[in-house]
Amino acid sequence: MFIKAPSILCALISLVMPNVMEATPVGTMDIVHSGYGANGVMTVWGGGLSDLDVYGGVYMLNKTDGTGLGNIWPNGLIGGFCIELHQWSPDTTLKYDVVGLHEVNNSFMGGTMGTEKADYLAELWGRFYNPAWADGGPYSSEEKSKAEAFAAAVWEIIYEDLPASPLSWDVTTDGSAGAHGFFASNVDADAANSWLRALTGCGPKAQLMAVVNDGKQDFIIQVPEPATICLLGLGGLAFLRKRKCYSVKQLAT
Repeated sequence: MFIKAPSILCALISLVMPNVMEATPVGTMDIVHSGYGANGVMTVWGGGLSDLDVYGGVYMLNKTDGTGLGNIWPNGLIGGFCIELHQWSPDTTLKYDVVGLHEVNNSFMGGTMGTEKADYLAELWGRFYNPAWADGGPYSSEEKSKAEAFAAAVWEIIYEDLPASPLSWDVTTDGSAGAHGFFASNVDADAANSWLRALTGCGPKAQLMAVVNDGKQDFIIQVPEPATICLLGLGGLAFLRKRKCYSVKQLAT
């Protein structure tokens, strides 16, 4: 009997779902870093780095195999954003665990990301990520600049303490006490800050997960659309939370 691909995905997710609520990982992927999408070079302070030039933008990951929910991504190139400034991307194929974004453990930060930061990232991605940044190029200077700014916004959320209001996000200033915090130069800070300050909790939000490997760079990736529909139809996963929705007026008071 012929079964359409979305039906196969839903069946796969249904089989794995009972384990999702109990523990992570929910699957694996065999991946290797395979170049970049749209990107630029910015100077960063944060995550153990100081005044260091790094690539900011889309990291292309070549997936060759998977298990569990790792198979909802087809083999081939997947665009993602790196999480840990102090780690190297894999230059040989390695097995990565697929986990809920809120459960990612950042060794420099000394704990898991948590649901609030994961939710900010989901809204940032849902509102402002451009799939053209990972479509194979060539990329315009505007696309490179905006993808780089998006990476700065991602690191701002990951490495800074949560502000009292999104209006306080600023990728040009370290707003956290102690070793935590992040800021950058040589990046379109106006774009990054405008996106961050627009995060009201009102969506839209992307369905994001992470692929993690102990000792190598971890990455944020988006769940493919047919699988997103299946996840929502099943009531969502335990790690898909909703942050309270605020108006811009409420945020300013």
